[in-house]
Amino acid sequence: MTLESATPAPRAKAWLAVARCMGTSCIMLARRQVRSPKEHVGRVLRFADGSTTRVYRETAVDRQPGEPCVLVVAFTLRLVRGRAHRLFEAESLLNTPLFVGFPGFVSKLWCAHDTYGAYRGLYQWDGAERARSYAAALWRVLELVSVPGSISYKVLPGLSRDDVLANPTLMQSTVQPDHAWWRLLGQA
Repeated sequence: MTLESATPAPRAKAWLAVARCMGTSCIMLARRQVRSPKEHVGRVLRFADGSTTRVYRETAVDRQPGEPCVLVVAFTLRLVRGRAHRLFEAESLLNTPLFVGFPGFVSKLWCAHDTYGAYRGLYQWDGAERARSYAAALWRVLELVSVPGSISYKVLPGLSRDDVLANPTLMQSTVQPDHAWWRLLGQA
């Protein structure tokens, strides 16, 4: 499995992609094509960096990936402490139009701030290049509210999110160190 370093998209390209996504998202929401499954909500996930996090929401569309890909995104919010984390979790539902309309989106597990204060998104995507494009554009949105240097993403082609949840060893890589922040170890 090849893992590239995460980089942001050029600002103009990113904001244009986000604007297109929002238009598509509004149509999808109006047509009730976006779901909020509860199957994974409440699960506590454990990662190779020693952190644990709780899944507080899932968002999905009815799309079967032809080229399955897992995308893991992490960031630390600026100025969010204590009870403000719960407010962010509630407010984050309003962020749905910023991603469901991107080409290739299948599902997202929204993970609460972890042991170290980072939020994660664990996505199922259709196509690694589409996942990279989304994550690079998302970077520009996240940089407005995140601690500088805290945004990261990993694209894992050929993996299904549900398969990874059932068997986290699928995420093992000889390329990355054992403490990789993105590598799921299992459920706590």
